[in-house]
Order: sequence, then structure tokens, then C-alpha cells
Amino acid sequence: MQRACIYDSQPWHLHVVCIIGFLYLLRLFFPLLKWFITRFLLTNPKRLKSYGSWALVTGATEGIGRAFAHELAKHGLNLILVSRNLSKLEALSNDFGQEFPHIKIKIIPFDFSSGGGYNVIEEGIKGVEVGILINNVGITYPRAMFFHETDQLTWTKILKVNLEATTWLTRSLIRPMLQRRRGAIVSISSGAAVVVPSYPLCAIYAATKAYIDALTRSLHVEYKKFGIDVQCQVPLYVATRMVSEVAAIHKPSFFIPTPEVYAKAAVEQIGIGSRCSPFWAHSLQWFFLGFVPDYFINAWRLSFGLRRRSLS
Repeated sequence: MQRACIYDSQPWHLHVVCIIGFLYLLRLFFPLLKWFITRFLLTNPKRLKSYGSWALVTGATEGIGRAFAHELAKHGLNLILVSRNLSKLEALSNDFGQEFPHIKIKIIPFDFSSGGGYNVIEEGIKGVEVGILINNVGITYPRAMFFHETDQLTWTKILKVNLEATTWLTRSLIRPMLQRRRGAIVSISSGAAVVVPSYPLCAIYAATKAYIDALTRSLHVEYKKFGIDVQCQVPLYVATRMVSEVAAIHKPSFFIPTPEVYAKAAVEQIGIGSRCSPFWAHSLQWFFLGFVPDYFINAWRLSFGLRRRSLS
């Protein structure tokens, strides 16, 4: 009885502090908990071919885009491969054709950095029911730079490829998906825009990836009821050529998967939620970074950027 009285006499504000602390910890654990639930407790509610028999992948000849296309082909989807290099597209089409003789493959050479001229893609997909769109194409800075050092050619190319391409393709393909009441659109953002609070010396790139994140999650809410799954995927470092150039990462490791490993996890997550970081170790990093104050992360990212700038 005496213990109960002592407990009841505790100041009310201690209970408030405990509740706030619990909610804060819940917020920190949420990304990891969400990943665990979707990875181990949930299964993809739809087979990929239920969206349609064709998938369109941009930036398809290298890195994550190539791995995405290969993984979708393994699921039996016909492919529309879009990239700027015709010879690489032809070689990729031949390779996939030999490995997956049962699927159809169309190639569309197109340079998204040129801006406009999307009639080439319109002609290439005419009469084809694209069930899955993978907005993978993206570019970043040629080197770490302060904002005022970024020349107009560089930043306009980044905007054309990262913003215009994703927006145009999404808007173009969502209309027929809406008529059919089925489809999936996956757009690739970046940990530079979602996981860390800032990405100094690469600010425009990070801003474009934040746009993709906000656009995609809003469209998820708009079109979910029409049978269209719109999803933003948030990778951290993946062992690609682009990452090797901007971050001097040349081989995979525990936290840095190969494009193939990443794509396998990414395809498994299509249709589950508005945003995800498909590779388990990326979700783990995201979780632990939630415990670090923004000040320290900002200082770390700035020192990293300055180091890369000095080397270049």
C-alpha cells in the first residue's frame, strides 16, 4: 500500500516525459520495424505479371537499371529498355534474348539529358500495355562542388534527367494504367535526400531526389484506390560505376550490395507501401542514423564532400 502511494505521488510531468520518450523511440524504430514486417511477415500481394506483361526500365544498360531489367525478366516480364547508348542496348538485348528466349524485348535509344523529344519514347511504346515502370535513370555531379561552382550545363542536365524524365514518364504511363485499373510505378530516390538531413557539395542532386520522393509518395495516395501501386525506393550506396566515381567505392561490402543483390530485394518490394529501402543493410543504416543528431551528420557529410572535392 505504501509503495502504491509513493508511485501515485510522482509528479505528472514524469509521466509526460516517459510518454514522449516512448513515442520518440517508436519513431526511431519505425523504419526498421517496417522493413522487418514487409520483408518477413508480408508477401507481395500481387504477382508482377498481374500488373501487365511489359515492364519499362530507364537507364537500363548499367548498374541498378540493368539489374532491375534482369530481375524482371526472371519473373517472365517482357522488357522495354531505354538508355542513351544504342550499342549497349543492342548488346544487352542480345544477352537477355539468349538467357530469356521466352520474353519479348524492345529497345529505345534516348538521351534524357537532351530534354524534350519524348515522341521517340511515345512511338516506341505505342500499342504496348506497360504494366510496370521503373524510373531508374539519374545522374549526379561530375565531382563534389559548392552550389556557386556548379555550371549551368551541369545543373540543367541533372534537372532534365532526374526531374523531367521521371515526371514525363510517370504522367505518360499513368493514364493507360488508370484506364486498365492496374499498374506499378517505381521511382528511385536516394538516401542523400531521405536518410541524411543534408548532402552538402551535391545539393542539386539531393534536391532532385527529394522531389522524386515527395512526388511518388503523393501519387501513391492519389492512385492507390485505382489499382496503381506507386512506390519510392530509397537506396543508399550500391556498388555501381556512378558510386565509384562520386564516393570512391569500388567493390561491394556488408552495407554496399551489388546491383544484382539490390535489384532482387527491390523487385520483391514492388507493391508494398509508398516508400521503402529494400536492401536490409540499408534499412539498418537508416535506423541507426536516426539516433545521431543532425549536427554530427551534417558535419560528417560536409567533411566527406570537401575531401572528395580536394581529390578531384
